[in-house]
Amino acid sequence: MEFRERLYQLRKGRGISQEELAHTVGVSRQAVQKWEAGAATPDLGNLSALADYFVVSLDYLVRGIEPEKPAAPSPQQAVIQNYYTGWSYEFRSRRTLLGLPLVHINLRDRGLCRAKGIIAIGNVATGFLAIGGFSAGLLSIGGLGVGLLTLGGLAVGIAAAGGLAAGLLLALGGGAFSLGLALGGGAVSQSVAIGGAAVGQYAAGGAALGSTLAIGQDAQSSSGGLALTLDQLRAYGGNTEALFQMIHAQLPEAPEWVVRLLLCVCP
Repeated sequence: MEFRERLYQLRKGRGISQEELAHTVGVSRQAVQKWEAGAATPDLGNLSALADYFVVSLDYLVRGIEPEKPAAPSPQQAVIQNYYTGWSYEFRSRRTLLGLPLVHINLRDRGLCRAKGIIAIGNVATGFLAIGGFSAGLLSIGGLGVGLLTLGGLAVGIAAAGGLAAGLLLALGGGAFSLGLALGGGAVSQSVAIGGAAVGQYAAGGAALGSTLAIGQDAQSSSGGLALTLDQLRAYGGNTEALFQMIHAQLPEAPEWVVRLLLCVCP
């Protein structure tokens, strides 16, 4: 089949006249008539316009070569393709409190979308209870969380727990930083630190550095402080009360609950 015949069949398949096709491509009716009669051939620009209009390839239009059909995807490829087609979901409750919806859920697989409500769930969530990739609220749960009580990969709050946690009063995590109590693989506190490696005024752990009191396998304290290794603790034969009295005698200013807590974690 020659080009003129393919053009004729494509035009008839669309149910349009030569004049209508000419108007679409931007040429005269006589030009289309010559193309279909084989008396002339369209230039590259007109061929492209024809291919776009009939939604065929240039190869098919000019030479009659059908494009190769792509192989059917495997079940695994189909799952991946379907997964990345994109999705979104949003729900906003009609009931409100303090001008905010009781529940706002706004999720999308790509980009950022914000959820704001008493209970907020979204890529970016702010609310009294906030759950999201980034969350901010009184109770905050997220990859990056900020709030009064926070749980997240990176958590910042009054009390925070996460892979990396920074809490004003309490921090619990792989890495924990606090002005109050820090517990973690690595713990740093201005007051009490407990962890594999602990640094604070009062510190207990595998490696402990305490300005006032340090208890651990490897314990060190600054001048005027007290450092006790596990071997020294064992010399008391598990008598926790005797240990407490000994420490209290040397550090009378140390809070009782802090000393007893450190002795509990380093028996």
